[in-house]
Amino acid sequence: GDPKVPVLYEVERTRTGKSFSVRSVKAIQHGKPIFTCQASFQLSQASPVQHQFTMPAVPPPEELLTQEELIQKFLQNPNLAERYRKHLNKIQAEDVPIDIKPVNPPDIFSSEPQEPKQLFWVRARGYIGETDMKVHCCVAAYISDYAFLGTALLPHRQHHIKFMVSLDHSMWFHAPFRADHWMLYECESPWAGGCRGLVQGRLWRRDGVLAVTCAQEGVIRVEQTPHQSKL
Repeated sequence: GDPKVPVLYEVERTRTGKSFSVRSVKAIQHGKPIFTCQASFQLSQASPVQHQFTMPAVPPPEELLTQEELIQKFLQNPNLAERYRKHLNKIQAEDVPIDIKPVNPPDIFSSEPQEPKQLFWVRARGYIGETDMKVHCCVAAYISDYAFLGTALLPHRQHHIKFMVSLDHSMWFHAPFRADHWMLYECESPWAGGCRGLVQGRLWRRDGVLAVTCAQEGVIRVEQTPHQSKL
């Protein structure tokens, strides 16, 4: 999309029922769709059928460093290679409105394969407050996309990424939450292949309640090392 151009939204009332309703939304710029969304809404209903996974046991956010603090720690190393220093400065220059505390931060200087799983404590910067829950859902949607697809790259850190972009992103909201309070973001990639990667995520409230489930598929293209004959 072009941030300098107004967006025209076309909304279709796909279905309107007593308990569930569906709306299809198309965002248009320059006469072409740049985004499509299908949103499902439900009236609040009680049910005895309830279960959820168990939240991973991790250190609380107060005991962990923020992503900025981790980067600053690396930059203070006088032996840091210049290419790594440029990469870290580029990350640090990004104006990301999210507080992030990695639970097990990967060694950014290693190309060794890692398990395709990540854990972050995340929250929106600033105060949102007890406002409409839809506002917190919108902020969570923004948070959920950050570093999500990168989970599929952890077993393939020896490759240089040429192109990576999301194809689709789905979210299911299970329980009320505050996007400006710390939540644990559990990310894992069960599969990658054919220049695509699949990732799944769960946003947990600090009290162990599963608030949001996410899934994303994206394009991942890497520079492939030419095969050299040993003859």
